[in-house]
Amino acid sequence: MSEPVFHPLLSGHPVQGGEDPFERAQAMAALGCDAGTVVYNIQANYLRVAIVFAPEVGLQDAIAMLPLCAVGFQNALGALAPPEVAVHLGWSGEIHVNGARCGRFRVAAATGEPEAEPDWLIVGWELTLLQTSDAPGETPDVTALYDEGCADVSATQLVESWSRHMLTWLNRWQEDGNAPLHAEWMGLLRGVGEPSADGGVFLGTDERFGMLIRDGADTQLRALTELLENTQ
Repeated sequence: MSEPVFHPLLSGHPVQGGEDPFERAQAMAALGCDAGTVVYNIQANYLRVAIVFAPEVGLQDAIAMLPLCAVGFQNALGALAPPEVAVHLGWSGEIHVNGARCGRFRVAAATGEPEAEPDWLIVGWELTLLQTSDAPGETPDVTALYDEGCADVSATQLVESWSRHMLTWLNRWQEDGNAPLHAEWMGLLRGVGEPSADGGVFLGTDERFGMLIRDGADTQLRALTELLENTQ
């Protein structure tokens, strides 16, 4: 299997076996690795990737890297997959292919304080390539990429394409702020206008990608920073 080739702004770091790139990236970031480090683990049935950012803005703005990486993924898979394959995103990080859950995004940062500038921020994603269940039909809401007509999409190709689309969105975000990314993300989000898992109706997101939930006469906001894992 060939290794992904990355843009000069990025550096690839493969890991093997059961090692989680999301955990490794956090450890590397804490030791001061460069921004743009991409840690990845490509297995026959499972793909995991994580990238290190070094934000120069407060966490409440830097958290935009989560939807930015997710939109980059959707654009990348959309370009590689057959045109009839639908790729959508969940507010909490879920990846849906043809309506079924196929993977997820995760985020961690060096601080959980919204106003503070984190030393590092990690966005990770994982994708099931092949179902390992003996009876995959028993879980119709869960799928694998290669079960959805994407058997010709190689994991290496997907990682490379994602990294390019992510950088394109990063440049656009740096130049134009949240608005273009917000518009793209809203067009890909599942569940807008439907009941949320926590009660109320998911109305959409505010300008910082927080979830707006209407419950009766009240509208509640869930900040995207609620999704942070393992803050130091």
